[in-house]
Amino acid sequence: MNSLRLRGGRRLKGQVEISGSKNATLPIMAASLMSMGEVVLSGVPDLEDINVMSMALEILGAKVKREADVLVIDARTINNYELPESISRKMRASNLVMGALLGRFKRARVAYPGGCAIGVRPMDLHLKGLRNLGYELTEEYGFMEGKAQQGIMGKEILLDFPSVGATENIIMAATLTPGITTIRNAAREPEIYDLQNFLNGMGARITGAGLDTVQIEGVKKLGGVEYRVIPDRIEAGTFMVAAAISRGDVFLGNVVLEHLQPLIAKLREIGVEVIPKSTGVRVIGNHKYRPTDIKTMPYPGFPTDMQPQMMALFASIPGTSIIVETIFENRYMHVQELRRMGADIKLEGRIAIVKGKTALEGATVEATDLRAGAALILAALFAHEETIISKVEHIDRGYEKIHEKLERLGVDIRRV
Repeated sequence: MNSLRLRGGRRLKGQVEISGSKNATLPIMAASLMSMGEVVLSGVPDLEDINVMSMALEILGAKVKREADVLVIDARTINNYELPESISRKMRASNLVMGALLGRFKRARVAYPGGCAIGVRPMDLHLKGLRNLGYELTEEYGFMEGKAQQGIMGKEILLDFPSVGATENIIMAATLTPGITTIRNAAREPEIYDLQNFLNGMGARITGAGLDTVQIEGVKKLGGVEYRVIPDRIEAGTFMVAAAISRGDVFLGNVVLEHLQPLIAKLREIGVEVIPKSTGVRVIGNHKYRPTDIKTMPYPGFPTDMQPQMMALFASIPGTSIIVETIFENRYMHVQELRRMGADIKLEGRIAIVKGKTALEGATVEATDLRAGAALILAALFAHEETIISKVEHIDRGYEKIHEKLERLGVDIRRV
């Protein structure tokens, strides 16, 4: 099992290039299943989740080739609409092939997905939306099975909650469904907008992504496309917090500042200097931070995927900061590990009360999930002595060569 050994106390300085977005690439890869041409994706990060999705596409019959950050997908050879449990359990985003397969074949059989155990992420919104679209769906023996009813047509669908995955699945299924489908209370994340642009590049007719109402006019087929995925806003946010917690000076290249506004606002509120540049953003830390509060919300609110990292930063700021987690009920698993490093954190249901300190101590800790692992790396940057982080495979799911990027910024870190 791999682990990271990190000695803190160094001020990060230099430049880091942000990789392509994992959460944008995965639904785009799923959507490529509907293409009757060659799909060429660039800016694709080298991550375990991307490798698993590639395997999923190949199991379904697609041809997938990779060279550097370019992925070439040819789905014209697909001859299967069933994704087995052996691959679905390795990744949460495996559920996204459901909408794509229903759109293309009007049939799909997909095992329930796996992924980080950060809370209940049920498929009910996905299934309800697809049923409203006119698909007959059943659940048994750990599988979701769907098929189109006769005379299926686009419908108006109201989501009870702006679920990212449900919005993506419905968009994909509706793209090849006759008529007009309107999704109300749709998720507004930048990754939804990226999926719309990708599908429109293949010949889809989708408008409204990034707003709470998305309209899809069904088309008969989709062709090939060359497309570059957006930068990863969560990786960018993590490195911004790394600069802040180390009181460093870091320039981040390949970022979209619009996607980072909730985080930028909070960092400035704390006292971090965030300077937009034409090619990225510069983040300068100091020793005069002020405590603050955050509440996680669907985009454009503060992202739940940045909550653990901000908790690590709060633990380094004297005074009391408050966190309210509204998205995932289990997203405080990193608290116990941060406490091992001396952090003073009290939990009251979904509320975390963080009393910051002037120092944390290195310890042996465990990455319980992807973003928890990122939080532990950040806390280790601030801590005295050495921190050993185990279960790095969780971190590998969402951060491309993070130890190498940190090393180039001056961090004493090695992977063992």
